[in-house]
Amino acid sequence: MTDPSRSAGPARPVRTLLHRLRRVFLGDVLAVVYLGLCAALLGWAIVVTFVDAGEDASFAGIVPLLATAPVSLLLFGLPGGAVTFLGAVAGGALANAAVIGWCARALRRGGRPDPAD
Repeated sequence: MTDPSRSAGPARPVRTLLHRLRRVFLGDVLAVVYLGLCAALLGWAIVVTFVDAGEDASFAGIVPLLATAPVSLLLFGLPGGAVTFLGAVAGGALANAAVIGWCARALRRGGRPDPAD
């Protein structure tokens, strides 16, 4: 009787969802730097808006939205107030970081196929 856990082909490592997400969002230094920049801009906008409510504080939220466009602008149209704003910035930052990481990996490997896919 044959063992069902063994396959005839070469052994491929099992890729979990967490491993794939970590590779997509944290697999490239440029993507991590971009996520850090977006987090800093979001923190700055929250501090300026709620702590130091000056005369231009109402426009501080536009900066993180523009830094994470175009996805954040699409998500910001959903109803929900502050939760929608935070979700739009986070969703836009993650989508852009995934694109940045993909582009960086594609440029690094040149015309060779990606061995991890």
